[in-house]
Amino acid sequence: MSIDEALHQKPGQPGRTGNGRGEAASATVSDEATLARHAQTDWGASDLLAQALARENMAAAWKRVKANKGSAGVDGRSVQETGDYLKSAWPDMRRELRDGTYRPSSVRRVGIPKPGGGTRELGIPTVVDRLIQQALLQVLQPLIDPTFSEHSHGFRPGRSAHGAVMKAQQYAQAGYGFVVDVDLEKFFDRVNHDILMERLAKRIADKRVLRLIRRYLQAGVLVHGVHSERFEGTPQGGPLRPLLANVLLDEVDRELERRGHKFVRYADDCNVYVGSGF
Repeated sequence: MSIDEALHQKPGQPGRTGNGRGEAASATVSDEATLARHAQTDWGASDLLAQALARENMAAAWKRVKANKGSAGVDGRSVQETGDYLKSAWPDMRRELRDGTYRPSSVRRVGIPKPGGGTRELGIPTVVDRLIQQALLQVLQPLIDPTFSEHSHGFRPGRSAHGAVMKAQQYAQAGYGFVVDVDLEKFFDRVNHDILMERLAKRIADKRVLRLIRRYLQAGVLVHGVHSERFEGTPQGGPLRPLLANVLLDEVDRELERRGHKFVRYADDCNVYVGSGF
């Protein structure tokens, strides 16, 4: 049985399901949001985990993870090796996710040299955890993204850095020629977990999903064989990280809007455009 067939397999049903393909086997990455929205019509706001673990959604998530490639996490398994592993392990893993006993693995931290000196730290989750996070993202993003400010351009469907630049140019051409550059230093590493979960709880009704996200927030870091706990920050290297950051930074956007500012935000970088100097 292939990994695609394992992800398509219904709970408690051995072997193949139908012809082993299904509509999502040929789905492109652009279909992910459509699949998630379709799932929402079949279940409901309180069944987000079921939507995430749906066969079509998991198949689309696996396709994205394979396309992104990436290094192995703390388990040492590559994407290909993880695919082989999941052929037999996925049914038990899916059951753990459903009953709330699944525990994400630690994130492998590596350092790469910066061009200007120093070291940049990267977090590498296991391929399995990247897959689960991607499946969650495909369900949560269509639900949460429409609630974000129009001034937010980073890591959102249909938005890009090019769109942020175009909006900045419009402000400049309209006479707002002075720019206040707001740089949230090490924002991703300093996110308060309790505050973030409070914001998420206002948008997500499925408590199992909330519990799983908190476990990803708290998953430790492995550096040179030493495990360290995490008490702040978003999941390093995981697909959920940008969405979770935007959930928290939406508060900043709304405050700037309330004050009537012209601004453009891309992830943790924000430029405020004003018509006169100081």
